[in-house]
Amino acid sequence: MTHATLSTASSLITQFPWPELTGLKVLDLACGSGRNGLWFLSQGCEVTFIDQDLSALAKLTHDKAHQWQWNLEDGSAPPLPQESFDIVLVFNYLHRPLFPQIAASLKSGGLIVYETFTWQQAQIGRPRNPDFLLTENELQSVFANWQPLHYFEGRLSDAAGTESAKAQLIARKP
Repeated sequence: MTHATLSTASSLITQFPWPELTGLKVLDLACGSGRNGLWFLSQGCEVTFIDQDLSALAKLTHDKAHQWQWNLEDGSAPPLPQESFDIVLVFNYLHRPLFPQIAASLKSGGLIVYETFTWQQAQIGRPRNPDFLLTENELQSVFANWQPLHYFEGRLSDAAGTESAKAQLIARKP
């Protein structure tokens, strides 16, 4: 794990005022490079990374890191373990049939941290397929009975100045 890897974690994560994280169980769903889960690992959390391609994490060896190479969309993956995680991370990924499993995988009082593209993204870049784009207020509606700690829907710019249309949610499971 290098400093450069840790510095690429989403600002939604790095700027949120987290309580003590040591020992918490985190799921980084559709983790890609694992950048967000790696940040939590560096904070003392136990992190499960799930993706259909974990090659970006091939050199990761840590006793608190678990890697599950699952295709979440073709029906071959087992269901997510229920009430097993304190925090679930989902970034730049949308597969609506997983919403109930994501919710069920969190312990009571656990946090969902979700950031992905909205319908407005199609106007400015990829993805453009509506299957991968949230409708207006969709993320907020899916977790409507949860305690919202942060919500944003609009345009964001990354460090390179690239603009994207996203929704962000951090909410506590009842």
